[in-house]
Amino acid sequence: MFSKEEIAQRIAKEIKDGYYVNLGIGIPTLVANYIPKGINVVLQSENGLLGMGPFPIEGEEDADLINAGKQTITTLPGSSTFDSAMSFGMIRAQKVDLTILGAMEVSENGDIANWKIPGKMVKGMGGAMDLVASAKNIIVAMQHINKAGESKLLPKCTLPLTGVKCIKKIVTELAVLDILPEGGFKLLERAQGASIEFIKQSTAGRLIVEGEIPEMRLD
Repeated sequence: MFSKEEIAQRIAKEIKDGYYVNLGIGIPTLVANYIPKGINVVLQSENGLLGMGPFPIEGEEDADLINAGKQTITTLPGSSTFDSAMSFGMIRAQKVDLTILGAMEVSENGDIANWKIPGKMVKGMGGAMDLVASAKNIIVAMQHINKAGESKLLPKCTLPLTGVKCIKKIVTELAVLDILPEGGFKLLERAQGASIEFIKQSTAGRLIVEGEIPEMRLD
């Protein structure tokens, strides 16, 4: 099974030259460390930054430079900072080409729940509601199963929804999957050592497996 870093590395392969990309809290923030060489992308942080770079080297952190998850970050030459109104104006005007979000649950119809577990203290949904309503393309970086061994890829989400029918692709520690327009998780790639049978057992929603399924490649 892939680590969180390897999930981020695989998602980085989905980024195309010239993209403006928003990275959500959690695994998505790690994608900044794996942007392929020769690819010119602009990473947007919803708290008001364009031109986000990799995480800083230990000892070189700047407490005034943070991402939406309050982690210290670096900036690249040509980066700019601005207020939240400008940031969300970009998001709502669909200026962001790709959004990468974490999730607690995703349904086979492309619904996402990623902000609240009833009964637990949470800070709120942050910019997730705006992102799922406005983004052109959303990829989810998440764990396939939770700590209790239960699937997080479901026929229907059980947690409060963030967005409806908005997710296009999911990358987990086990697999890369597309969500089909008619519903269902289509298996595209599997992690090294992950059998198709195990992925089936780990997916509560409808899983579509067609032909030979290649292993995920990170290079």
